Amino acid sequence: MRLEERASTHVYHQKRLFTKEELEAREHLCVHEQPAYCSAACPLKLDVKALIAHVAAGRFQEARGLYEKITPFPHLLSARCEAPCEAKCKLLELGEGIAIRDLEAAVLACAPEKRGKSFLRKKPLRAAVFGSSLFTLFLAGELARKRYGVTVFCAQETPEEYLAACAPALPQQAREASLRDLQNLEITFRWGCDPGEALKTQKDSFGLSAADFDLAQTVFPGLEAEEALMVSREHRLLTGPAQGVLGAAFGAKKAALSADRLAQNLDPANTRGEEGAVETRLYTRLEGVTGSRRIPISGREDAQAEAGRCIQCRCDECVKGCAYLRHYQKSPRILTREIYNNVSIIMGDHMMNKPINACSLCGQCRFTCPNGYDMGEICHMARQNMVFTGKMPLAPHEFALQDMLFSNEEAFLCRPQPGFDRCRYVFFPGCQASAIAPATVRAAYRDLCHRLDGGVGLLLGCCGVISDWAGRYELFEQSTRFLREQLEKLGDPKIIAGCPTCMKTLSGTVSGDVVGIWEILEDIGLPEGPLPAPRPMALHDACGARGDPATQQSIRRIARSLGCQLADTPYSEDQSPCCGYGGLTQYANREVAREMTQQCLERSDLPYLSYCMACRDRFAREGRESVHILELVYGTAADHCPDISAKRYNRLGLKQQLLEEIWKEKVEDMEPEFTLTYAPGAEEQMDERMILKSDVIAVLNRLRETGEAILDADTGLCVTRARLGNVTFWVKYQEIPGGYQVFGAYSHRMNIVTRQ
Repeated sequence: MRLEERASTHVYHQKRLFTKEELEAREHLCVHEQPAYCSAACPLKLDVKALIAHVAAGRFQEARGLYEKITPFPHLLSARCEAPCEAKCKLLELGEGIAIRDLEAAVLACAPEKRGKSFLRKKPLRAAVFGSSLFTLFLAGELARKRYGVTVFCAQETPEEYLAACAPALPQQAREASLRDLQNLEITFRWGCDPGEALKTQKDSFGLSAADFDLAQTVFPGLEAEEALMVSREHRLLTGPAQGVLGAAFGAKKAALSADRLAQNLDPANTRGEEGAVETRLYTRLEGVTGSRRIPISGREDAQAEAGRCIQCRCDECVKGCAYLRHYQKSPRILTREIYNNVSIIMGDHMMNKPINACSLCGQCRFTCPNGYDMGEICHMARQNMVFTGKMPLAPHEFALQDMLFSNEEAFLCRPQPGFDRCRYVFFPGCQASAIAPATVRAAYRDLCHRLDGGVGLLLGCCGVISDWAGRYELFEQSTRFLREQLEKLGDPKIIAGCPTCMKTLSGTVSGDVVGIWEILEDIGLPEGPLPAPRPMALHDACGARGDPATQQSIRRIARSLGCQLADTPYSEDQSPCCGYGGLTQYANREVAREMTQQCLERSDLPYLSYCMACRDRFAREGRESVHILELVYGTAADHCPDISAKRYNRLGLKQQLLEEIWKEKVEDMEPEFTLTYAPGAEEQMDERMILKSDVIAVLNRLRETGEAILDADTGLCVTRARLGNVTFWVKYQEIPGGYQVFGAYSHRMNIVTRQ
């Protein structure tokens, strides 16, 4: 059977992946971009984490730029800030927190001031500020930075007196720098006024007309001057009493924003975001972090060393465990938004197709994320959606889907145990076990038939998970119906699965009980004479067993009874990473799949023990000694990695051998009518390009029918082609006595049409 490019009966149309509310609810689970604990505590929204990172890297000028962004008077704020950020430092749980306030002072001391004219055009509106308090000082500065023409009415006679009244007892260095800040803000002063009494009585004692200013500050009777109201035309906004330097700076920032909105005839209450300090939902583990003491700061190097103590709090639990997320360097929240846009909005090129198909759908992120964010579920839904709407190309998954159909057609076998019409059990080893370790499948089936009562049938095929991973829901339903029909012929027996993914898939698609062969072996005992394995090994937990502690522990008990000394490895059991086969990653994105395999192998230098044949194969292909637990149980471990063609021949060979040995049925050999050999490197090239030997045979059979080929005069080799399904295959060959020698092959999806 060949798949059509459109595997859905639906016409191309739009179908939203989620509603907007569902999208936002999913995004809300991800806390990767939540502010750090220190940053969240700052009402002025200083990015403390970024400032510290700049200092640690010696980028003092960049750090100063961040600090100056939050206040018009950085030296004053630095000298008198109450520093609530320091009380929230995560390192306090292990010892001493970061000296953030000292680092801010070091930034101002080590980075030179950069003064220049503002690029913002000066506004024609004028603002009046009355009094001499911290609040009015910051308010004047904020309005001046917004490019209003600001006039300050105060009782003092000089800038020095005004600053001393607003911020008494400032250290000399901070006072001198703040005076420079004040002078650079282009603020006009009306000295020697007594605005307090005039404001309380609403009288103009210094020649001020309401028409003179667009924005003015006043107070209601009974309020102090620092409890200011901003008045714009007929609007009045209460700022409230300022508490300390930080409170005054924050209140002034809010008041200036409100006044600016009112001056533009905008509602001051709209689109302000979360103002002030917030509670962050960030999750940061301190595992592997050791506490340390503060480093006294006396210069640039000390500041860098102190900043270097910062652990740069962030939540990257899913990223640390997932090669897929690290490859794309995006948080789940951002990926989800981009996938949503790709699926539900974009009508042209779908740039997120490759990331959607690169996820292994293994569910590891759901167990590593503190909020259970499941990126695999989102990618799976996106695949199904794009198949439904006709936007998912077949190319990334076609080979795997054809392989599934091969398992359920040419290589399929369903038989009751000889002597039984209906069976109590049926052994379902899984398509990968039959392809990679046929001798193990044969030994396991013979053992089960010998030691279980009531008959044990055999079902060689695929559980259908490949079509589910590809999002081809119609094909998945077809394979499910097919398996149900076959199981019904056997009397709906209990399924003994040899693969945890098959066990999980079949448990959700067929009626009746599904158990793992490991559970049966623990119940009836291991067969006599298994080869002991008294050596250390690293156990890799299969994705299919995620969330299944019974299977995980059963495998460990069997391994130890075989003498295996299991080493502890990071990310085991429910947090185990995918080997790169799950979700069809190795077919859709080989680069990501290999990164997944490498991540699995980085956890230990020991030989790897697995209970999924796909995992065993992926590890062996990367050169690591790898064995499946059933190979240890039955003493059938083989040191080989079959290529894609050998895997198909293994399935056919296993079917033929079992039919002849157990059911006494003769099967005809399916060999080509000509001799076929391969030049060195040709088979490896074909395996890399996912070209089967059966494809090459089909192309050469067409050559024998048509005689069509092209001669390469430079090499003396011929090239011929044939269209097989959706793909055109090209084979480079030379004739030899009785047949052909193949030197290479390639394929593409272009259809070649010849005209007479």
